[in-house]
Amino acid sequence: MYKQISIMTLSMMLLMGCSGTVPTLGINNSQLTPCPNSPNCVNSQQTSADEEHAIAPLYFSGTQQQAQVRLLHILKTAERANIVVVEDDYIRVEFTSQIMRFVDDVEFYFPSTAADKITIHVRSASRIGSSDFGVNRERIEKIRGEFNAFKPQ
Repeated sequence: MYKQISIMTLSMMLLMGCSGTVPTLGINNSQLTPCPNSPNCVNSQQTSADEEHAIAPLYFSGTQQQAQVRLLHILKTAERANIVVVEDDYIRVEFTSQIMRFVDDVEFYFPSTAADKITIHVRSASRIGSSDFGVNRERIEKIRGEFNAFKPQ
């Protein structure tokens, strides 16, 4: 019995350790946190010379509020997504992998604009590890596809 409890406790500790600690995130001087040197992050505010990390932002014709409502609808229906922060110009979501329970932090930044052309900057990064096998880039591209195809009800 003691051996089973020890194995179960160790397993739980290992699985919980996969979530990593929450990094410093958010907007600083109108910028999302830059990607680290590791290839497990994409950021639309990285320069195009940094092909490994650069990704296009999302674009929307309408108001910032309409864009945010559309994006939140998509995020609320996404699998294993936990919306953590919703502000007027910022959304942060934690995506958890199904098996190993790895956590990826995904951010969306809606800079102020006077026009009805909204640019939504994105950042998606793994908390731990080096490679993500392209998961963060694929996630943003999937969200982009759903965002562009979304038809309000």
